Amino acid sequence: MKVKEVLSALEQFAPLPLQESWDNAGLQIGLTEAEVSGALLCLDVTEKIIDEALAKGCNLVVSHHPLLFRGLKTISDQNQVQRTVWKAIQAGICVVSMHTNMDNARGGVNFKIAERLGLQNVRFGNADADAPSGSWVMGELERPMVACDFVLHVKRQLEAESAMCNELLRRPISRVAICGGAGDFLLDEAIEAGADAFLTGEMHYHQYFGHEQQVQLCVVGHYESEHFTTEVFRDIINRDCPGVKTCIAETNTNPILYL
Repeated sequence: MKVKEVLSALEQFAPLPLQESWDNAGLQIGLTEAEVSGALLCLDVTEKIIDEALAKGCNLVVSHHPLLFRGLKTISDQNQVQRTVWKAIQAGICVVSMHTNMDNARGGVNFKIAERLGLQNVRFGNADADAPSGSWVMGELERPMVACDFVLHVKRQLEAESAMCNELLRRPISRVAICGGAGDFLLDEAIEAGADAFLTGEMHYHQYFGHEQQVQLCVVGHYESEHFTTEVFRDIINRDCPGVKTCIAETNTNPILYL
């Protein structure tokens, strides 16, 4: 199986036209005619991730966050991105990233979060039921939860150390809106759609104001909200590229420490 075949399977699931205009999903580094010895699946691409790929015999890295957002004028040892690019090229490792196209795809990042939470009737929140893509999803809990139990459930299922919340809601939570990563720009849409809770990875300080007893905000961290995206990659490759070894990265690339 060649890199181009794995890339094709990923792009069929999450077509590149679904990505946002500022994004840079798709092939980042490497030759697509190379035979795949194994695929290491991760959230971010760092030097340690390239080291792990080498140690596990993988010549393909599939990440959620692109290593390259902008063009490079120099490839040297000036910063982490340049060093990682240099290390990958020297090692013959291809890098592919599926970012906002995977965020917006049916069955992608937000659907994986909903699955982890056990939500039912999951659908795109800002589109028709049969729409192929959308920025966020809405689903229902199997049973309504009080706010404190909901927050604990989210932390447990997403393996998050903490959650930033507004005032705890004094009514049961049933309908949950989800946008992995930095999703606070969708808060108003979620409220208008009737969400009892809005779950995301990042939210600006001032957006916590003014929603007391309107919606339960639950912000778990960017990494924590998206790190199970590797399971989506694994399932796509295992289904569409039989025989390709897949390894979910053990390297924790979260740059934020909770002390």
